Amino acid sequence: MNNAFFSDLLSSISERGRTLLRRVGSSEAKPDGAELIALCEALLSGRGEASGTAMAREVLDRYHTLDDAERLAFFETLTSDFGPDREKLAEAIESWRAQPSDEDASDLHFASEPRRQELIRRLNRAPGGTSELVAMRADLLRLMNGHRDLAALDRDVVHLLSSWFNRGFLVLRRIDWSTPANILEQIIRYEAVHEIHDWNDLRRRIDPADRRCYAFFHPALVDEPLIFVEVALTEQIPGAIAPLLAADRQPVPVERARTAVFYSISNTQRGLGGISFGSFLIKQVVEELRRELPKLENFVTLSPVPGFVQWLKQANDVPVSDDERTLLENLDKPDWFKDAELEPQLRAVLEPLAAHYFLKARTPKGRLIDSVARFHLGNGARLERINWLGDVSQKGLRESAGIMVNYLYRIEDIEKNHEAYANQGEVIASSAVKKLLKSEGRRLLDMRLS
Repeated sequence: MNNAFFSDLLSSISERGRTLLRRVGSSEAKPDGAELIALCEALLSGRGEASGTAMAREVLDRYHTLDDAERLAFFETLTSDFGPDREKLAEAIESWRAQPSDEDASDLHFASEPRRQELIRRLNRAPGGTSELVAMRADLLRLMNGHRDLAALDRDVVHLLSSWFNRGFLVLRRIDWSTPANILEQIIRYEAVHEIHDWNDLRRRIDPADRRCYAFFHPALVDEPLIFVEVALTEQIPGAIAPLLAADRQPVPVERARTAVFYSISNTQRGLGGISFGSFLIKQVVEELRRELPKLENFVTLSPVPGFVQWLKQANDVPVSDDERTLLENLDKPDWFKDAELEPQLRAVLEPLAAHYFLKARTPKGRLIDSVARFHLGNGARLERINWLGDVSQKGLRESAGIMVNYLYRIEDIEKNHEAYANQGEVIASSAVKKLLKSEGRRLLDMRLS
């Protein structure tokens, strides 16, 4: 109710401001890019709250009329013409050099801030402004390819969105069959790991007693989940996804469930890509489950490895022999995993490579290659188990060579694991995973000796 009242109040202020703008002769015609930039300049120079709110809404409305080429030009102008005020920045630098002080440091900080950051803040004041800016960043990400100069603009947008979407603002809610249809529809639409085919499929995932679904919401996007987590309650830690999703499976009696499996975690907002919501989101879900079901002992994921096959095919540091490289070409064959002779040969090569992929392989910037691994290790999980042929769907075979992994969330270790990963880049892994890496070493030694 409070959110609705505040939204109505903003809309009222905005509409009164629009009336003021119309009185001074603002154009209702479809603008070109130059008129939109002029409106942004006016928004930055204005001080009135009513006219500023209305002008921000006008900028966002006019942005919607632009095609992709015009939006790209708009972003490029924000990058080139809405940086720091160079004259003020030069004065602040000289003042700091002449006599450094805390006050001069503060002046230098504010003078160095690009004007586009304040523009984005003012656009955020418009009714629905936060949602619009998230959508605008989705456009920016889509149009950035080949335009490195836009990275500065994206950095500024990310800086502000990271503040507005930090974990302190997020609210966790359980999703069930009584949740409003417009939210359930988004669960279907944005499921990014295991496609939800229809409403019946969705109901099988959230309605049975051994299923849970949770979503994180932000006050500015009331009916739009930012992240949702699908959970299966099981007796044991699973190694394959098909039995969990089977339409004819037998539900597990809740009193017998000892394991909560996070088998799908999806981000619904493209415009928030790369923005961390904090490092303990899954811990919050774990704590919610423990309150409801105190007999649960294990909290694990059943996760895909979406970058594995691409790494195998494209990286120049994959530790394989020429013969093994030839063997890996069989991954392009349909149903290779059903070949009784080929399957064990590939397993002997791929499982150690998967361990190497998680424990040793890095991007040129030193980061783990796999985005799913970065998320869970950053949330304090331990890499528990590599599951051979855990997902033999077309997508699973194409992206992960059928491999899935379990990340284990142990409440007493989450903070310690997070700190080890965040500060030293250490991947906390079980002895079973480390043993696979040792078998890779033995395999390479045998290869050299032969």
